Amino acid sequence: IYGDTNSTLAGALAAVKLGIPVAHVEAGLRSGDFSMPEEINRVVADRVSSWLFCPTKRAVENLAAEGVSHHCGPALPDPARPRVVECGDVMADALYHCLARARKEAAVLAAGSPLSDLAGKGFCLATVHRAANADDPETLSGIVAAFSDLAKNLPVVWPLHPRTARNLEKAGIPCAEPGLRMIEPVGYLDMLALLSACTLVLTDSGGLQKEAYLCGKPCVTLRDETEWVELLETGANVLSGADRARIVSAAGAMMGRPVTPDPALYGDGHAAGRIVAELSGT
Repeated sequence: IYGDTNSTLAGALAAVKLGIPVAHVEAGLRSGDFSMPEEINRVVADRVSSWLFCPTKRAVENLAAEGVSHHCGPALPDPARPRVVECGDVMADALYHCLARARKEAAVLAAGSPLSDLAGKGFCLATVHRAANADDPETLSGIVAAFSDLAKNLPVVWPLHPRTARNLEKAGIPCAEPGLRMIEPVGYLDMLALLSACTLVLTDSGGLQKEAYLCGKPCVTLRDETEWVELLETGANVLSGADRARIVSAAGAMMGRPVTPDPALYGDGHAAGRIVAELSGT
């Protein structure tokens, strides 16, 4: 199982009740906010897993603080004695593998595309999908207003998650600022191309926070907490919540901030190989 989605939790519970050993990739992450469905999913999935593959040192420390420490003996399919392995982040694996290809092949900024006028120019890249932001009309309206404020000076490219698009339409939230470029969802390579070309990232996504860092882009996280606390400590990321004024202020403070990725933070791009070796006993 991977990550912290509802399907992650479903897979973990179904397997463990059938006596099938569970390996959790991206184990040990904690935001400290149990109002988030993802936090509940993480904690429960970790508790029933026999292998806990942690992307960072902090994730290992989080598990140790909960009484789950390294088991150094032979691997056992036993959630009472889980194997804790700091393996690096498989999202970093994917990005390192695909980034050069994305820059070469992605069409999202190519001539003839709706965003071709932004090629070689600065813009902000935004995403919004979490329930706390997308499902509350007042909160979503404030985020749109903040993006519109920013777009007066620098275009904001916003690939719309289907959930967010539905809620914008349902609530009748106006988006009249021409600099706010709301587009259909894009594939992975196109998203990497946008990320590689942008000036600043605005997001409530955990994964995009990491990808922004790995691409050397400053990030404003539209939440009041993050499971990727090491990004706050490096200064590459800042929390703004969903408040209009705080988003605009944070974006202004982060704009142009240099970000130099540290390969030690999320691994060297070989996390998947370590996971396979651990599970196969090689």
